[in-house]
Amino acid sequence: MAEDGPKQPQLTMPLVLDEDLTKQMRLRVESLKQRGEKRQDGEKLLRPAESVYRLDFVQQQRLQFERWDVVLDKPGKVTITGTSQNWTPDLTNLMTRQLLDPAAIFWRKEDSDAMDWNEADALEFGERLSELAKIRKVMYFLITFGEGVEPANLKASVVFNQL
Repeated sequence: MAEDGPKQPQLTMPLVLDEDLTKQMRLRVESLKQRGEKRQDGEKLLRPAESVYRLDFVQQQRLQFERWDVVLDKPGKVTITGTSQNWTPDLTNLMTRQLLDPAAIFWRKEDSDAMDWNEADALEFGERLSELAKIRKVMYFLITFGEGVEPANLKASVVFNQL
């Protein structure tokens, strides 16, 4: 069989839990509760099952999305939602309009080691990351954990081809 040509080098970029940003957003929720105030109109408050992750683009140009590499070490589900804002929560609150569609959903069923995902949405979302990488050095994600999983159970990265 003929070769398809030399394989493009790949770059794997991990999604990293941003503990400080997650803590900051949780403090915002607590502060509102303590003062008996409501969120701003359109503000996205962090729910208990959500954490903030970041992807640092070590290279910004000439990236082509290849695949998500998501592993849960036990059965459960994660939803990865990108944000359009490169925000600092001490200055700007995250707004719902800044959450990107579609989200990528990954799950692992009981009695299975294999991961499943919403392939079309995850692919579309991944392709958008290649474009966003051209204008950003970092991207933030909200990851929602469900069905008994938490940040310690997740290992996630995005694999790009280097063009």
